[in-house]
Amino acid sequence: MRKFSFHPCGNYHESYKQELNIFETDFGRACLLIFLAVLFFVVPFVAGPYTMYILNTIGIAAIAAIGLNILIGYTGQISLGHGAFFGVGAYAAAILATRLDISFLIAIPAAGFITAGVGMIFGLPSGRLKGLYLTIATLAGQFIIEYVLIQWESLTKGTMGIVLPAPKILQWTISGDRAFFFLIFISLVLMTLIAVNIMRSKYGRAFIAIRDNDRAAEGMGIPIFKYKLLSFGISSFYAGFAGALWAYYMVSITTEPFNLGLSVEFIAMVIIGGMGNIPGAIFGATFITLLNELLRYLTVLLMNINFVINLGFNIAPLKEFVFGLAIVLFILIEPKGLAELWRIIRSSFKLWPFSY
Repeated sequence: MRKFSFHPCGNYHESYKQELNIFETDFGRACLLIFLAVLFFVVPFVAGPYTMYILNTIGIAAIAAIGLNILIGYTGQISLGHGAFFGVGAYAAAILATRLDISFLIAIPAAGFITAGVGMIFGLPSGRLKGLYLTIATLAGQFIIEYVLIQWESLTKGTMGIVLPAPKILQWTISGDRAFFFLIFISLVLMTLIAVNIMRSKYGRAFIAIRDNDRAAEGMGIPIFKYKLLSFGISSFYAGFAGALWAYYMVSITTEPFNLGLSVEFIAMVIIGGMGNIPGAIFGATFITLLNELLRYLTVLLMNINFVINLGFNIAPLKEFVFGLAIVLFILIEPKGLAELWRIIRSSFKLWPFSY
């Protein structure tokens, strides 16, 4: 009698442990290891200074975007104050380093925890507010933090800014784009791993339940206010951690960058990358950072053309226009963002030569 062997045409889970695996196949794990090997052992030694600066900026922005994605994409809580929390982390690290002479290995996570505390304070309205009202409350938090950073001159030095000491590990001073590249991307890998595991835990499942239907989640016994506040704390911790890294990387900080525009950029990273998707936050940070650099180049080019030919149009709003256009186009064409496009590309390779 002829025996037939059947091969599965998809990935099927036979236990909850298999379903919770980060990678479904060994091929996925191998691809990640190859990517990380190229990232850490090839890229820093072949990339130029400008490319290294762009990569470092992407790494820092990705950490902050992952935190905001946990809040918006997984918990469904809107925040327009992420840029201010990023600034709180930067100033917290700067103050700890300059006033208390604390090592950067302690100052960076400490800045994250300080920012988490501040974020949970401004997350208190989430117990009673949601949607547009919560958005307005977090917008108020953005303006309050901006005001405090500028006006509390005895602590933040106001518009004068703070110059940070060079970070050191024992006798090794971390300076230059290449050294910071390793610090930033090791931090990104660790923070990504932490975020993925949070979403695999009961806390992550509670966040998703609150996002999908907070009344049903409350009916199942989930204390929604506690988890909303926790989500604000985790999101703010990521923003503060990223802000502290940025402060050490920039050496000196002032209050100007931590405005509403930065908060909008972080939201754009989450929307364009893909809400409710951890890799999507990294895709979004990469897209927005590269778009920023492209717009900066085009603005200078168009200003020179405008000056030479005297066309008489204003170049200043170009960045805001392109940002708004990019967000609208992604919402209309691909609401799930770049992460969904990447999933489609992977699936097409997996199913080739079939189209289904």
